[in-house]
Amino acid sequence: MSQSPAGPSSRSADALAVERLFAVRGKVALVSGGSRGIGKMIATGLVRNGAKVYICSRTKTECDATAHELTALGPGACISIPADLQQLSEVERLVDEIKAREDALHILVNNAGATWVAEFDAFPDEAFSKILTLNVQRAFSLTQQCLPLLRAAAVQGGRSGDTFLDPARIVNIGSVEGEAIPPRHTYAYAASKAALHHLSRHFASRLGWEGITSNTIACGTFRSKMMAQILRTQGEEIRRSRPLQRIGEPEDIAGAVLFLCSRAGAFVNGATVALDGGGLVLGLIPHRESRL
Repeated sequence: MSQSPAGPSSRSADALAVERLFAVRGKVALVSGGSRGIGKMIATGLVRNGAKVYICSRTKTECDATAHELTALGPGACISIPADLQQLSEVERLVDEIKAREDALHILVNNAGATWVAEFDAFPDEAFSKILTLNVQRAFSLTQQCLPLLRAAAVQGGRSGDTFLDPARIVNIGSVEGEAIPPRHTYAYAASKAALHHLSRHFASRLGWEGITSNTIACGTFRSKMMAQILRTQGEEIRRSRPLQRIGEPEDIAGAVLFLCSRAGAFVNGATVALDGGGLVLGLIPHRESRL
């Protein structure tokens, strides 16, 4: 029987197999803030699927322990390079160390971030400087420093005419608080995430031409050190307020990153993916202690 002109060839059918469509094996990644929380979930997903993942955080013992733990899981590997990304000099040192070991960086995950909660009247000026520097400015700084490695990865991925077949990927870890007015007194954090989402789109418009995509995952509630206190006091209320009635699990964030960083996500550029169980559909529902 002859094949229908509209039907897939055997070659394209093979490319649709899940083990090829979502493959990241052999790719080199950097996950900032990768020693715990959402960053560790992402790093774990990449390592478990065969990527070589560099992680950084301020705390050497924590960073080293996570790298040891994830490498033992395999089949990929995890390498610790502790760095305090508040400091530009530390960003430069981090990237220099990776450049000394690698000739390309296929995946950059800008995940490092911080928050600050204080009533409007008491919100300190220094909090804005700290949060905006780490959550926005250093995401730009790290991406800027990694550009030569990302460009090299785009070239490694191959070209067909003007088309990059396997682009390098930037994934920016944002927040639903950057998409809707948050219920908590997180003025600097929410503003920083809104800025990061827009910066990611700016990256996409500028770097896509060079074979580098940039996308954002706007995370809802996940179990992390940043959210620990809220989950202890309001976990059930938060769960009940979401259409899917749960909080995020490691599979959710790891799966989203694997999609964006594999062949499956190669045509996605400039997107913001809400990963929140549908909370944004309803609007962010106020928690009891933050109602004015």
